Amino acid sequence: MNGRTSRLWIAGTMLVIGGLVSSLYLIFIRTGLEETLGFSQKIFYFHVPCAWVTYLAFAVSGIASVAYLVRSSPRWDRIAHASLEVGTVFTTLVLVTGPLWAKPAWGVYWVWDARLTTTLILWLIEIAYLLLRVFVEEPGKAAKYCAVMGLLGVIDLPIIHYSVVLWRGIHPDPVVISRKGFGAGLPSEFLLTLMVSLATFTLLYVMLVGVRYRLEVVRERVNLLRQRALER
Repeated sequence: MNGRTSRLWIAGTMLVIGGLVSSLYLIFIRTGLEETLGFSQKIFYFHVPCAWVTYLAFAVSGIASVAYLVRSSPRWDRIAHASLEVGTVFTTLVLVTGPLWAKPAWGVYWVWDARLTTTLILWLIEIAYLLLRVFVEEPGKAAKYCAVMGLLGVIDLPIIHYSVVLWRGIHPDPVVISRKGFGAGLPSEFLLTLMVSLATFTLLYVMLVGVRYRLEVVRERVNLLRQRALER
């Protein structure tokens, strides 16, 4: 890691820490309680950013997967792998925070609502992607299979987003990105807190993908050195 990269890494880390502190302050101290759900509504500021990062992670992974299938460059495969692996963490958080929010809102932790079901399918696609990385021994084949699997996840994204419109269920309609406009219907203080959380989680995603990418590069170099040592 050169000097410039180190400075960027330190600056990014400080921004993430500052964003997390600001988000927690806004969520638990500055922003008031929602009239119907009360304190449990504050899960919204974690649940929605995690869902957004899930979308972002799959979009990046999908673009990188297409680039890998076209150019067969290991660099694109690393980006796809790193993005989807980090995205799996955030999708898991979506599936954890969702039921925690659903219990006080709906009276149950889980229902087979269209959005919940399609999100669970996305999570299973992520797990299948990671298992392919483990069980397919040849790196080239693993990369191709995973690229196709990642694109299946990308297809699921619009289904998840528009599921509340296409199928009647108990999950509320979109309030952040809707036909009425971005954040339409949200009080200004709620929207501000959400925007800070979204920015923080997005930056955290970028930092984690960067770390995961560098780890993958180091792993490949170690494997190459090990292979050369065995050939001698």
